[in-house]
Amino acid sequence: MIRIPILLRTPLVPFPPVDQALDEPNGLLCAGGDLSAERLLLAYRSGIFPWFNEGEPILWWSPQPRAVFGLDTTRPNARFRRFARSCPWTLRIDHDFAAVIDACAAPRDYAVGTWITAAMRAAYLNLHRLGHAHCIAVFEGDQLVGGLYGLAIGRVFFGESMYSRRTNASKLAFHALAATLHDAGFVWLDGQVESGHLARLGAQSLDRDHFIAGLERLCRQSPEKPHWAADFGCKTASELAF
Repeated sequence: MIRIPILLRTPLVPFPPVDQALDEPNGLLCAGGDLSAERLLLAYRSGIFPWFNEGEPILWWSPQPRAVFGLDTTRPNARFRRFARSCPWTLRIDHDFAAVIDACAAPRDYAVGTWITAAMRAAYLNLHRLGHAHCIAVFEGDQLVGGLYGLAIGRVFFGESMYSRRTNASKLAFHALAATLHDAGFVWLDGQVESGHLARLGAQSLDRDHFIAGLERLCRQSPEKPHWAADFGCKTASELAF
């Protein structure tokens, strides 16, 4: 039987130290609490994120190692840049956050169910209304064909989920976001859990202690361009500066 600490819904107490997270399943730290904006922001600043299925208690994770993109070195290859230059799609930041998160929660051919429950959806919509959560959407004409969403805290963007209805749509959203974050003065884009897909995009494995130490510094700093999302506007793929 797995035994982990249980958080009360109130008051907002600190999370257990992340070095108490389990090795198997990798990173499981504690359960319970709530999905209030205050607790979620505390979690991300502490290197922790929620991940659970419908019907389960809220589970909090801090995996070892962490999948992180260094924004100074994350760039698409020449082949993808050629694709973008001839691509007719348009991209918009923070346009219809609800549609993007719903698309991320939709059933997928390779998975059963979704971890983006109704409670998670409501929590991240609230974070978006408060200015913490952002999305980038890819359109083919007026049809939403790809995108992603996550949280920006200080000079770190915490990626949550991405989806694609056309080949390369989510990849285009990712590289557009990474380039925009880099230009705005962000340092890291957190990918959470290692995977082959993230590695192919350029994610590196970062020791959890190193990641936590970096968060303590970077989450307190402001990006050089604090209005980076509003300044993005609407761009065609060919206008992106990779």
